[in-house]
Amino acid sequence: MLSAIVVAVLIAWLGLTALRAASGVGLDIEPQEPEDVDDLEVYLVCRECGTEFRVTRLGELQIPRHCGERMEVVRRPAGAGA
Repeated sequence: MLSAIVVAVLIAWLGLTALRAASGVGLDIEPQEPEDVDDLEVYLVCRECGTEFRVTRLGELQIPRHCGERMEVVRRPAGAGA
């Protein structure tokens, strides 16, 4: 009987520890300042329909979806334009 209680407490402790680790509780992640990349000619391009978005500031890059597909990051030579 006592061993069953010890095993149950151990399993509960391991489960809670795993949940805390997965959720990131206690991590001190500072938000990153956006970086100005206006002069680098970076675009997000939809390969389905050709829609392009010019990227002027980068922070945490989250690639958007357009036409249901993820857009691709394309870097062009300076002065190439859209």
